[in-house]
Amino acid sequence: MACRISEIVIEARDPELLARFWAEVLGYVEIGREGNAVEIGPPGTGFGGAEPTLVFDRTNSAPRVKLPLHIDVSPTDRDQEDELARLLALGARPADVGQTGEESWHVLMDPEGNEFCLLRTRIEPVRQP
Repeated sequence: MACRISEIVIEARDPELLARFWAEVLGYVEIGREGNAVEIGPPGTGFGGAEPTLVFDRTNSAPRVKLPLHIDVSPTDRDQEDELARLLALGARPADVGQTGEESWHVLMDPEGNEFCLLRTRIEPVRQP
């Protein structure tokens, strides 16, 4: 037996903003709300599908220190430069974490400053059964 990641919970000062941003990035839709939390996931699948859902839960705590993890995304239907342009238009911002400029990925920040990387390699979208 093994476990599978079913949800990733992200604390947010503005859960609505981050849910909208990440839904556009990933092609997800809103699938639920509970209290101040907004959950997004793959359309037609929701919780328990092949891909984990993301839950953005409101936090009122002071600005946090850098998270010990980040999300990597890969384009599914376009090349890296076209996807970079799309993500920047959605509100992502370039992040400087000491890159050399020779990396095959782009380091970005979402609207609340959470770092994520756009990888070069195009992957196939998950096909839902």
